[in-house]
Amino acid sequence: MKKTLLATAIAGAAALAATSASAATVYNQDGTKLDIYGNVQLAYSYVDQYGGAEDSDLGDNGSTFGAKGEHKITDDIVGYFKAEWEYDADEAKNGGLDGGDQAYVGAKGSFGDARIGSWDPLMDDWIQDPITNNEFFDLSDSGTALAATSIDGVDVGDDVALREGDKLQYMSPVMGGLQFAVGSNFKGDGDTSDSAPDNISNSNQASFFAGAKYTVGGFSVAAVYDNLDQFEANTTDGQDLGDQYGITGQYTVDALRVAVKAERFAGEGDDTDVDFYGVGARYGYGMGDVYGAYQYVDAEDNSGYATSYGDDSFNEFNLGVTYNISSAMYTYVEYRQLDRAGDAGDGAAVGIYYGF
Repeated sequence: MKKTLLATAIAGAAALAATSASAATVYNQDGTKLDIYGNVQLAYSYVDQYGGAEDSDLGDNGSTFGAKGEHKITDDIVGYFKAEWEYDADEAKNGGLDGGDQAYVGAKGSFGDARIGSWDPLMDDWIQDPITNNEFFDLSDSGTALAATSIDGVDVGDDVALREGDKLQYMSPVMGGLQFAVGSNFKGDGDTSDSAPDNISNSNQASFFAGAKYTVGGFSVAAVYDNLDQFEANTTDGQDLGDQYGITGQYTVDALRVAVKAERFAGEGDDTDVDFYGVGARYGYGMGDVYGAYQYVDAEDNSGYATSYGDDSFNEFNLGVTYNISSAMYTYVEYRQLDRAGDAGDGAAVGIYYGF
């Protein structure tokens, strides 16, 4: 699901802040609270295809319905849950909630935050999102490189989503501006359903990921590592797919946020690394955001990325603007260019979001 954001205006939008949309509380008594929330997202887009005509579509862009709750366990510990489902707003009569997006349960307090379930990878949240966490189009990243990778004909693209599920994570409290997180993604050999296939090695291998973030004033820097061991390939030599590394720095002043990123998919095979160097900015102009990003991609010749996209270096950029119609409703326009052969992946989109 695309992680949408209402306008990020940090200053100059005080009037909007007072009326921002929020979840509806259906129960709040004796230390227990339950909220329901959701959104409807629709967009018209066209995207160029290699060797063919552009694809145009009027469709859903990640509409969701969710519930979240918490209750007080002790004076210092709060238990909580979140469950979120997706549905197709453009074809709602043909089905209901047709897939889970994220679901987890955990506890938080002065000790930090511990959870288990399904949610976005730490690499997404701390490294990639500060550069491009947009409405419709994002730039590529080390997850894209993972999706383009195969070993001995084993395509892992369909399994990239498995990074989001079956996870355990501990995140520390902020201590003197420093925060860290550690966790694991586990896909065991007992998971054999078609909707959630085994990890490629069909074993009980688990990944390890960790990150650290330091914040002082309006500046923050974050670093994340993920060994991707849940994707160990089923080959005769047991070759791994590789690792993810990333570091992002961002600075916020008034209504402007600027971020820079260096990220790598370190392939296990020779000459298979892919590096991503990006810079992005977002400015809240009072009635919405204007934002953009540029990224240089350097792929080694034997990487699945270079093989899939026909070159070893790319200049990517995107631009967008949102406009707040009300506290719960906004519209946007976005454009992306990926520098691929035949302009593949280039496109534009216009959409609308209503949240409750």
